[in-house]
Formats: sequence, structure tokens, C-alpha cells
Amino acid sequence: MTRVIVDAAFNVHVALGPGLFESVYEVALAYELKKRGLRVRRQVVVPIVYDRISFDEGFRADLVVEDKVIVELKSAEELHRSHKKQVLTYLKLTGMKLGLLINFGEPLIKDGISRIVNGLDE
Repeated sequence: MTRVIVDAAFNVHVALGPGLFESVYEVALAYELKKRGLRVRRQVVVPIVYDRISFDEGFRADLVVEDKVIVELKSAEELHRSHKKQVLTYLKLTGMKLGLLINFGEPLIKDGISRIVNGLDE
């Protein structure tokens, strides 16, 4: 599934180029993935639990594909360690195992893709 997501991101990046708002890439990538037959949800609430109370005000994952992969999108000149930590936190809070951090700000999309794993042996 990640190959399909990466290929779709490549197609979106080739068509639109770098430097647009993240929301543009989000809608285009979601459309591209749906064209390929994948179930995609946008802006998925990732609740936090504090003191045994669940708060929906926690986070929003940009895309969740097939309820298995979280895809976090950026459009920045460079990513920071905090971006990878953000995806790992989303994975831990949802119990999902795999996330992709995709930076559409890179001139070459292959340089802007990071695979983040929660508790899997690589």
C-alpha cells in the first residue's frame, strides 16, 4: 500500500510542483488515492486521553488510508525532527503501525518522503 501512496504522491508532485499550500496537496493526493481504489479519510481527529477522558481537540491527521496508514503532509523547505515525532505520536495515539511523512516542498519528492514505524521490526 505504501508503494501506491508514494507513487500517487509522485504524480501529484510532478503535476503541481513544489511550494503550494499543504491543503492543495492533501485534496489532490486524496483524490489520486481514491482513483486507485483506496479508502481515504481527510483531517481525521486523533483524540488524546488525559486522566481517563478522551478529548477530540487533540490532533488531526491529514490523511488516513485504509485505516492502516497515516499520511502527514508538509510543504516546507526542510523538515524538522519534530515533524517525525508528530507522526509517531499520531501512530501511538491511534494504535496504527505505519505512517508516511511527505514533504511536497522538496524539489524531488523522493527526498521528501519518510517512513515512520510504531513498534514494528524493520
